[in-house]
Amino acid sequence: MTKDDLQQILADAFAPWVQALELTVVETAPDTTVLRMPVTPALARVGGIVSGQALMALADTAMVLGAMSHAGRMLPLATTDLHCQFLRPGNGAAILCRAQLVKPGRALSVWRAEMTDEASGKLVATATATFYLPA
Repeated sequence: MTKDDLQQILADAFAPWVQALELTVVETAPDTTVLRMPVTPALARVGGIVSGQALMALADTAMVLGAMSHAGRMLPLATTDLHCQFLRPGNGAAILCRAQLVKPGRALSVWRAEMTDEASGKLVATATATFYLPA
């Protein structure tokens, strides 16, 4: 799948509140997908840093789109597990999220995501998730 394919799926199949994150597909390959999320006042919590909820939504979305790219088609995936580690405040202009396939499977797919400050490249958070793949 191409970046444009995934961007269209994001526009057509994701909830309006996910679309409000203004995510952009930066790159994709069968085992890696990168999204960019601009840091806006709407995503800030006390202190002006990106909220953990926004980071988790970014990671989940990047990994779901990555799983679709790996499958080569749109899939109605279900997140069965999502774990996030917050490492430092996200407060730059944008956060990049690189989602990578850890283990493909027939019923379950495991992914890992790294979220970095776009300007500095510093790691802001990491996440892992397992997705149920419909037959």
